[in-house]
Amino acid sequence: MSDGRKQDVQHADEALLASLGYKQEFKRAFTPLEVFGIAFSIIGLLPSIASVLFYAIPNGGGPAMVWGWAVASIFILIVGLAMAELASAAPTSGGLYFWTFSLSSPRWRNLLCWIVGYANTIGAVSAVASIDWGCAVQIMAAANIGSTDGTFEPTSAQLYGTYAAIILTHTLVCCLGTTILARLQTIYVGLNVLLCLAVIIALPAATPAEFMNTASFALGDFSNLNGWPNGYAFIMSFLAPLWTICSFDSSVHISEEAANAATAVPWAIVGAISIAGILGWAINMSLAFCMGTDLDTLYSSAQPMAAIFNNSFGHKGTLTLWAFVVLVQYMMGSSMLLAASRQSYAFSRDSALPFSFWLYRMNGYTGTPVNTVVFVAFLALLLGLLAFAGTVAIDAVFAISVTALYIAYAIPISARWLGDNEFKPGPFDLGIMSLPVSITAVLFMFFLGIVFLFPTTPQTDVPDMNYTVVVLGGVLILSLVWYYFPKYGGVHWFTGPVANIDKMGIEVKGLQLPQGVQEKKDGSTSPTLDKMSKTSAEEV
Repeated sequence: MSDGRKQDVQHADEALLASLGYKQEFKRAFTPLEVFGIAFSIIGLLPSIASVLFYAIPNGGGPAMVWGWAVASIFILIVGLAMAELASAAPTSGGLYFWTFSLSSPRWRNLLCWIVGYANTIGAVSAVASIDWGCAVQIMAAANIGSTDGTFEPTSAQLYGTYAAIILTHTLVCCLGTTILARLQTIYVGLNVLLCLAVIIALPAATPAEFMNTASFALGDFSNLNGWPNGYAFIMSFLAPLWTICSFDSSVHISEEAANAATAVPWAIVGAISIAGILGWAINMSLAFCMGTDLDTLYSSAQPMAAIFNNSFGHKGTLTLWAFVVLVQYMMGSSMLLAASRQSYAFSRDSALPFSFWLYRMNGYTGTPVNTVVFVAFLALLLGLLAFAGTVAIDAVFAISVTALYIAYAIPISARWLGDNEFKPGPFDLGIMSLPVSITAVLFMFFLGIVFLFPTTPQTDVPDMNYTVVVLGGVLILSLVWYYFPKYGGVHWFTGPVANIDKMGIEVKGLQLPQGVQEKKDGSTSPTLDKMSKTSAEEV
């Protein structure tokens, strides 16, 4: 791209951001490929599938892994399409809660914006925690494979210590400058794709005949180990693809750091979901044919995918391949912490988070919000303490990252059609398909959000209950208590997204603010957008 064209795109990005009420604070260092990279690296196909294979194996085995993945991927793409339209119309780091405020009716916009912001925050923190916990488990699985007799079993303290070390190193990485973080995404994408292709091709070639399955077993023999009715068990297996292909809103949260954001961000969402759906289906197909028939032993192992690899590649081959699995999972965690910190920065910009006065600070040396990186990492460390309550409790973190984000996704998509607004799409527009896509997406998320609150088995007790509703419900209830707290609660002062452009008429790179940004009595500004407009380079 020529320098003149780059400057036009930069001015268009800044004009669009100004029309939403915000000045340019980040360096726009992410190219469209790198915007795609942040979403795709967080999906991190192979290590993600490894982290949640224990949801698919007992709830259908091969058929759940193959057909469950295919069905869920289609619906996830529908959710992504609905979100991509909103991202194209208003590409800002606030993303979901900004859209909610802009599209909802005036009576409800503040409350809904508050709920979405907190659901998005706890969902993002849970995603960081679940990814890094999965990485810690994978490291310990490598230790088990490499031990002399293969009987090494880590304690909860050892797992948590490994988890904490991963979180702390990610904190250091995500405090780096924007340009360095952007360039890392290309490396992440390359390693992800190469690892996926290696397993898809090498696993069938290396698997001994005794572990190779017939097509009837791999694709049609439904193995139900948890006791739910088969149909419901099949739906429960959806958590594997839903957790894997999730957090694609991460591209939205770096909108203010992306070039040509109104086009790059929505296509990054759709592209990441589509490629992950296809490659993930191929990986699951390969695993289903090469995992053998003893599913009980796989399910009871510390890491089912590591056990499959060990049967096929042997100890040395598995350790070599597993090192790359751990590396890619580690990269996923750093990308997720990056995106989560940007979301928290945007929410604190509007004074909605505790300690917003401290969180809303840009580090003068790195040009990144170091304080929100530390804040998200600290919350993830606290969430990881669930490990000491038992395996089921820490597993709930995986479900929280899906259910919390689906609450945050569903509300702005619904508000587009139910709120008092005149939505104007951006360059990414589904046309007449927008309404049916939105309805399908919201119904799917509502249904699965309820499903994932149920326990793993129909017969359960206190240690084995699903703690998703406890943690997620607790956070949302506390956020509402704070919102309605007498005198000091958010209901008395929270007015939604607050523009950080001081007054009407200020120039940003020579561009005048539109009338959608209005000055309030206290001298600050708030975007009251009845229309979410698009600004192209030609309009600048």
